[in-house]
Amino acid sequence: MPVTLTWEQIAIRVLLAAIASFLIGYNRDERGKSLGIRTTMLVCLAATLAMLQANQLMDTTGKRPDSFVVLDLMRLPLGILSGIGFIGAGAILRKDGLVYGVTTAATMWFVTVLGLLFGGGQLKLALSASGLALFILWVLKWVEMHIPTRRSGFIALELGEDNPLPDRPRPTEAQLREKLALAGYEVRNWNALYRQSALYSIECEVRWPQTGHSHPDTPSAIRELTGSYPVCSLRWRC
Repeated sequence: MPVTLTWEQIAIRVLLAAIASFLIGYNRDERGKSLGIRTTMLVCLAATLAMLQANQLMDTTGKRPDSFVVLDLMRLPLGILSGIGFIGAGAILRKDGLVYGVTTAATMWFVTVLGLLFGGGQLKLALSASGLALFILWVLKWVEMHIPTRRSGFIALELGEDNPLPDRPRPTEAQLREKLALAGYEVRNWNALYRQSALYSIECEVRWPQTGHSHPDTPSAIRELTGSYPVCSLRWRC
C-alpha cells in the first residue's frame, strides 16, 4: 500500500466498500436474515476505515528508514478479524439439533476481509472478491435449492388407553415402523411406552430425502396415521 494517500483515493476506497457491502447486505435482507444492509455496511466500512487509519499512520516523516519494523501497524487489522469472530459466533444458534446462522457469521467475516482489502488499496482483489461473494450468495443459493438433502422430523404419537374400535385395531411397533418405512422414512431414536401390556405412545425421529430447504407442513403419510389407528394425539416437529 502507498505510504501517503490523497483524499480522492480514500473516497474511492470508501465508496467501493460501501457499494460492495450494500449489495451483499441486500442479499441477506432479501433472505430475511438478521445480517442486513446496515449491519453489513457498518462492518465492512469499519474494517475499511481501520485499514485507512493504519495507512495514514505509516507516514515516515521524521522517522528512520527502518521504522516500519518498529510500528507493526498490521496488529490493527488482525485485531479486527479476531474481534469480528466473536460477533460472528453470536450469530450462530443451535435449536432442536439444527444449526442456524452459519452463513450469516461467514458473511460477516467475509465483508470484514473485504473492508480490509478496500481500505488497503487492493481494489482489483476486493472487487473480484465482491463479485465472488455475490455469486455464492445469489447463484449458489439457487443451486442448493435443487440439491437433494436429507431432512429430519420428530413424531410423538399417543394411542391412549381405551379399547380400539374393531375397524381400527391398536397397532404394534412393527406395524408402525413398517408404515413409516413404506412412506420412505428412516426411523431413528425410537422410544415406546406401554401401559397394561398395551402400546400407549411412541416417540421417534424420522429422516427422509427432499429437494430444497423448504419447511413443509405435516406430511400426508404422517397425518394418515390418525386415520389408520386409534390415535388420541399426534405431534409433528420439523
